[in-house]
Amino acid sequence: MKDEEYTLDDLKRFDLQIWQPRHGYRYSLDPLLLARFCGVVPAGGSIADLGAGCGIISLVLARLHQATAVVAVENNPVMAELIERNISHNRLGDRVTVCAEDVLNIRSRFTDSTFDLVVSNPPFRTAGSGKISPRSGRDAARHETTAGLADFIAAAKYLVKPSGKICFIQLPSRLSEFMACAVAMKLAVLRLRMIHNDLGVPASIFMAELAKGRRTAPVVEPPLLVRNGVGEYTDEVWR
Repeated sequence: MKDEEYTLDDLKRFDLQIWQPRHGYRYSLDPLLLARFCGVVPAGGSIADLGAGCGIISLVLARLHQATAVVAVENNPVMAELIERNISHNRLGDRVTVCAEDVLNIRSRFTDSTFDLVVSNPPFRTAGSGKISPRSGRDAARHETTAGLADFIAAAKYLVKPSGKICFIQLPSRLSEFMACAVAMKLAVLRLRMIHNDLGVPASIFMAELAKGRRTAPVVEPPLLVRNGVGEYTDEVWR
């Protein structure tokens, strides 16, 4: 791993420094919003991050929930190695581990109903859809390769405890697919929140919390506005 191919970026709010590809896929605001959306995790609890990328969500959740154990699941061997580097760099090796495995094979690595929280920022687009990036590594993170959205949801259902929760972030264009998968897998949608880049524009992303073994009506939370009327981050996003 050549240092010149990566950048080391400060995430001071969470006391983290993150190595990420200089020209490949780089994390954005989405994983930070999702980490906050997850809410409370029991002390001594366990977290699984499916499709962990460089490990950003895993590391942020480890900082937010000091007494938890986190497993970052990532099938790309280069990114899995990068997660290992970020874990070591931030001295979180006692609580964060890497599982270099495809979501499709998750049953071979874990028993069912293991985790208190399963979180995922999966590829947003189906194979061949949307714009194709000329930069190596970006399409693998943005577009589904081996596993699709239904596979990520199925893996999350398998891993989460009946008392636990599942949190996803995805494009609004896939909301109907997401909801249909949840219904088919008998997962209850507990919370739904839309993210808008600015006032008066359609939602760009949604976040959802699911649970298994429950029957409850979903709560549609107030929208999250990324920027205010003058183009600055809102107070909630700064927090």
